[in-house]
Amino acid sequence: MRRIHLDAVGGVAGDMFAAAMLDALPELRSRVLADAASVLPPHQGSPAVTEGQSGMLRALRFGLAGHATASGHDHHHDTGFRELVLRIEAADLTAGTSRHAIAILTRLAEVEARIHDVPLDEVHFHEIGDWDSLLDVVAAGSIAAALEGSVWSVSTLPLGGGLVRTQHGPLPVPAPATAALLEGFAWQDDGVAGERVTPTGAAILCHLVRDPAAAHGSGRLAATGYGAGTRELSGMANVLRALVFDEAGPADADTVTVIAFDIDDMTGEEIGTAAERLRATEGVLDLVVSPGQGKKHRPVHLVRLLVRPDAAEAVAERCFAETSTLGVRRREERRLVLPRESARPGVKTARRPGGVVTAKAESDGIAGDSLDARRRAARAAEDAAS
Repeated sequence: MRRIHLDAVGGVAGDMFAAAMLDALPELRSRVLADAASVLPPHQGSPAVTEGQSGMLRALRFGLAGHATASGHDHHHDTGFRELVLRIEAADLTAGTSRHAIAILTRLAEVEARIHDVPLDEVHFHEIGDWDSLLDVVAAGSIAAALEGSVWSVSTLPLGGGLVRTQHGPLPVPAPATAALLEGFAWQDDGVAGERVTPTGAAILCHLVRDPAAAHGSGRLAATGYGAGTRELSGMANVLRALVFDEAGPADADTVTVIAFDIDDMTGEEIGTAAERLRATEGVLDLVVSPGQGKKHRPVHLVRLLVRPDAAEAVAERCFAETSTLGVRRREERRLVLPRESARPGVKTARRPGGVVTAKAESDGIAGDSLDARRRAARAAEDAAS
């Protein structure tokens, strides 16, 4: 499992994020460039990665090349949220890219709707109105999809200062959308003014970093990348640094979402059918149904699901569709998982601390239904692991 720490030396913007990650993990370059190109209309140039410097540091830059900004035909200011979503959905993107890109865009749209007191469908983006800004969102979505299951963290963010020019007039730094997206994140004033974290960069962080207070990555440092911004900062490099760690130790750590609810008005048969359907839902890692006692000594069934965080919303909706529950509880938990693999059909092995390997025969993968057959398979599994 990977842990990726973003070190906001100069700040965070969408193009800086894409460049830093492609510098650290160049094997993602062809995928990300292809996805980014897919959302562009004809004759609007192409996404490109170039090498350069910021301050005294070598870094990559990500952006749109080969377009004539002077013509004024390559911009689409004041673009509607739904219009951008439809463009992303219609593009030929690699698996998972659309879901992550739209999630990033939606986070930004939701805070804009709240700030300007308008319905979500009436949100029009100004600062994300250029094609290169949409490019950043799709590139980030492609990177997030390629690194599904990674744990992300970020350093203390530079506060910046002064005013930023927008279609709504001058606004304080951090911009209102940036501040709203990054509530709960740590900030510091390093004395360098200007906009240091953009709304697009904030939306990417908000989407990827599940726990803003979590410590940065640990383990073996596998790769480092630097993404440069467009501004030159006085006395410092304007870069975002990506540190990619391979998790150390015998157990992998990750974050799961726990969804729990109680049921007191479904039959056992109905609950069994619902449990089977929920187990088959994309993103569900495990499901347990246990008996309990509710108010007035009423018997209830307690349902708990372990879910991938990126699938939590969809799974919660499925719980409402498949059961009679009127509400669900959600929380995120950290877990340690031993490395496991299927050594052969019906046998799962796990490597425990100290190099000890244990094995277990899966009851649904064993030929033969008798107790004797299951026990023989279990003994064979133990022998194979020893």
